[in-house]
Amino acid sequence: MQDDHLPPLSQDRAFWGMTATQFLGAFNDNVFKQLVLLLSVDYMLVHKLTSDPYQTSAQALFALPFVLLSGFAGWLSDRVSKRRVIILCKVAEIVVMGLGFLAFVSADQGTEALMTYLLLVLFVMGVQSAFFGPSKYGVLPEMFRDRDLPSVNGTVQMTTFLAIVFGQAFCGFGKQYLEQAGYGLWLLSLFCIAIAVLGTLTSLLLRPTAVVDPSLPFKASALAVDGRTWRMVKEDGTLLRALLISSHFWFAAGMVQPAVNAFGKQQIGLDDFQTSLMLAGVGFGIAVGCVVAGKLCGHRINFGIARIGASGITLTCSGLAAVPFLTETLASARWLSSSLLFVMGISAGFFAVPLQVLMQARPPAGQKGRMMGAMNLFNWMGILLSAAGYGVCSYLFVQPPLTEGGAPVSSIGWTFAVVAALMLPVALFYRPKDEELI
Repeated sequence: MQDDHLPPLSQDRAFWGMTATQFLGAFNDNVFKQLVLLLSVDYMLVHKLTSDPYQTSAQALFALPFVLLSGFAGWLSDRVSKRRVIILCKVAEIVVMGLGFLAFVSADQGTEALMTYLLLVLFVMGVQSAFFGPSKYGVLPEMFRDRDLPSVNGTVQMTTFLAIVFGQAFCGFGKQYLEQAGYGLWLLSLFCIAIAVLGTLTSLLLRPTAVVDPSLPFKASALAVDGRTWRMVKEDGTLLRALLISSHFWFAAGMVQPAVNAFGKQQIGLDDFQTSLMLAGVGFGIAVGCVVAGKLCGHRINFGIARIGASGITLTCSGLAAVPFLTETLASARWLSSSLLFVMGISAGFFAVPLQVLMQARPPAGQKGRMMGAMNLFNWMGILLSAAGYGVCSYLFVQPPLTEGGAPVSSIGWTFAVVAALMLPVALFYRPKDEELI
């Protein structure tokens, strides 16, 4: 968009409405998802399992709707108003959090029944988020000038990952406090319902946008990647490579959250709050990395920043794998791990922003929503596969107990070495040219 009559971002209520809506949605998603993941590790420890089935299932079930529905969601975002889709998705979030509340009041904690109910709710939450994503990202180039997109993306990504930080930390603190005080975890779900209501109200601040293609016909290809969009991507080598690299990045990144949860609680003996704080450090680092990357990009897509990010991820993940060999006390292990995770987050922000801006700005106006759907599809295919990757790692790096009745012996930190190996070729060989934004 090149409308010079738009207000500056700092005075644009649509910008602040989008930022707040995304922040509240990401906060809610991460409170609920982290709660399910922490309960999954608890279940594994209580039942002395030698693999991590529920974290693996949770990752897969949350990612599956994105793979199945992102193409259709991208088609829908160009067929109807993206603002309308966003508002309806926020209303659906209220319903999803209500289902989470029902799961907690209908089954006892620590039971297989509760875990099954929560995984089903997580799947429905993935469906809601799959429809939200293409419109959320596709509406940005419709509401804001192209030259403002690096700043907009940097700010939105920064607040998104701050929401991840606060959501994960709040979940760890809330779960631990409620369990120690003898209260039910349904209180966390009740809080999530209130946040969903607030997010629905902030979504009403978004500026109305025109429907991109009201006569766009539905075709079977819309369930994956629209035919015209796929031809455009294949003919544009830069876009195709960015799409594949982005999917590869999210395959590697998708293994980090469950690995941190298992690493903290199993391998170095942290409690729920300490583990969530360590994981929140990744989100805080990403927030810092995104806003700094947005500033450094200015009015151009700077892939030198992305190369620094890929190298940083490789080095910090290698360091995390070595933490048990470099530290002798719980305090030193926690300090070193948290520091490395924070730097890894900064590196991930550096890597993600240039790729995302490229995939927003490069397609023609009529293809942006479907391009965001394709990006979501490829990214979540990577995350879905990461569930299998983490499942393999949890099997290989969590050994049976040394004594009968003992706890499994965890070396899950080696998962970070796998992530480092995945990112090393990207750091060495991904060299796209920088591009100017008008």
